[in-house]
Amino acid sequence: MTSPLPLSGLKVLDFSQFLAGPYCALKLADLGADVVKVERAGLGDLSRYLYLTDTKIGGESTIFHAINRNKRSVAVDLKSEDDKARLRKLVEGADVILQNFRPGVMERLGFGYEAVRKINPSVVYGTVTGYGSEGPWVDLPGQDLLAQARSGVMWLSGGANDGPVAMGLPVADVLAGSSLAHGVLALLYRRATQGIGGMVETSLIEVLADLQFELLTTWLNDGRRTPKRSANNPAHAYLAAPYGVYETANGHIAIAMGKLELLAQITGIDPATAALDAFEHRDRIKAALAERLKTADSGAWMEKFVAADIWAAPVMDWNGVIESGVLQTLDMVQDIARGEVAMQTTKLPLRIDGTRPASGRAAPELGDANTLLERGWG
Repeated sequence: MTSPLPLSGLKVLDFSQFLAGPYCALKLADLGADVVKVERAGLGDLSRYLYLTDTKIGGESTIFHAINRNKRSVAVDLKSEDDKARLRKLVEGADVILQNFRPGVMERLGFGYEAVRKINPSVVYGTVTGYGSEGPWVDLPGQDLLAQARSGVMWLSGGANDGPVAMGLPVADVLAGSSLAHGVLALLYRRATQGIGGMVETSLIEVLADLQFELLTTWLNDGRRTPKRSANNPAHAYLAAPYGVYETANGHIAIAMGKLELLAQITGIDPATAALDAFEHRDRIKAALAERLKTADSGAWMEKFVAADIWAAPVMDWNGVIESGVLQTLDMVQDIARGEVAMQTTKLPLRIDGTRPASGRAAPELGDANTLLERGWG
């Protein structure tokens, strides 16, 4: 970009590890912030070595580079008083501090909000936990899959005859990081306009509750009747036919909206079936649609659906998404590099003044910015 990024000059000290907190820091870094990652001396962030698969580049996991690109690193021993004293120099000059340890850990280390605020009264302090800082689940491990299980998200996914279905990505971590970034930016605005710092907190359970706000609102106001998941082609517990995912002769198609009478004409299902109440008889209607949709391939059905303004889409894998060209058109993929590390990853999902911010800098080497511990920010 030719104009400065909106967060240029912002100094972020990131104590967080693995995903939720570092995802927040990544969004701030992409918007121009100088993010310095605090890691354990000799070991670093666990995600340096924790592989999603056996994929590694330059001896480090791809997930580490995905989450921590465009940052710097200081390696310290948080049990060493000398290292903590040097780290306090960075705390004093930081605009934002992030952490996602279990409640009480940062306080024991001497870098909880109250301790930090004495050093830096106007600091913006961001915290992510699993289940909040108090309550019956406060000491439980804040891990994405476990949070999905406890939140209702896992139970809600799948069909009536299925067991619970986990989402195929760390949705709680990503949502928590995004929510924390929102809160940090809000507090930065308050500091800019009123001179007041503050602390923003979120948790995996909070963002998963927010993710379900539509369905939870319905449930809270209809006598708390537990919704019944569709037995056939499930996609949403509260929505009527044809909403669902259907097998075709060569793949699958998702159908969101469309008049059942029109779908009956296109697919050849019995008009009497299409005339039934779309919620009360949704499994019967879906079963009839499913039987017909298997008789032709996805391309043939999509041509008819598009012509009839039926809201449908082919179910694509990543090859299909890339081959479509949509991510390339939107400039959502970038190359990053550092020494022997060279890889591709995604970009920030927004544009500033018409341009998508990007940086070719991969995740940092452990302790690559340790000189900051001696001379401070710069």
